[in-house]
Amino acid sequence: MTQTDQRPAASPVQGGRRRSAPQGPPLKERVADWALPIGLVIVIIAIWQGLVTFGGLKEYVLPAPGDVIAKMFTDLDVFAEQSVPTIIAIFVGFALAIVVALPIAVAMIYSSIVRRAVYPLLIVAQVVPKVAIAPLFIIWFGFGQLPKILMVALICFFPVVIDSLVGFRAARPESLMLVRSMGANRWQAFWKVRWPWALPSIFAGIKVGITLAVVGAVVAEFVGADTGLGVLLITARGDMDSLTVFAAIAWLTIIGFALFILVEVLERMLVPGRRGKRGFEASGGL
Repeated sequence: MTQTDQRPAASPVQGGRRRSAPQGPPLKERVADWALPIGLVIVIIAIWQGLVTFGGLKEYVLPAPGDVIAKMFTDLDVFAEQSVPTIIAIFVGFALAIVVALPIAVAMIYSSIVRRAVYPLLIVAQVVPKVAIAPLFIIWFGFGQLPKILMVALICFFPVVIDSLVGFRAARPESLMLVRSMGANRWQAFWKVRWPWALPSIFAGIKVGITLAVVGAVVAEFVGADTGLGVLLITARGDMDSLTVFAAIAWLTIIGFALFILVEVLERMLVPGRRGKRGFEASGGL
């Protein structure tokens, strides 16, 4: 055995410094997270192509997936032009929902009067069909971006405010009493305990809301708008142009998926312990 072989194995503690353990899931698990859904999508597209090829379906009934993809890029300028007002309505309406929902959730935590007054109204606003409200927005605000923005905000508001409320309530009383016993005021206790504790729930509501935002924008464009992918869908449906309908749906799916990934990235950046899929307490956030 050589002198090099007799060297002791590397210790986790070297030079007075502990080597940090690897964080995050292993590479095999991360590859599986992407490979499995991609494989499932490929299988679905293969089945779709098989139905078109061997089922003898006409293009206006079910176009081939290759034709849909070709249409998406052949008319890219049209889809890009119509996507801009839809994306603007989604971003502005979704931001409006968050700006309104978070202060209301905080007020419901600290005031029983606000909670008792607002909570039933939230339920009523949620159970009312949004499609039935959309024509009223057109009557009140006319055609344009404002009705779409309000529809997106309305449809995204409920999951954000409810999940935020659940998150703020989930803060442990022991942690709140600890920071208050150390001289922290209510604002400091909120910022140091309730806010970081509620972040995972807030982002859960935001992720549900961002998927609904796409639906809200398209519903508003169905009811009354002059531009947007929803308008393109309605026009293509009237012309029995299923190829354009499928291509527009595909672009809406891509937009919604990209927005969801954006929220997922923000969550990994802002929520303690989320990057390594650890619990908040395990991350030492307190």
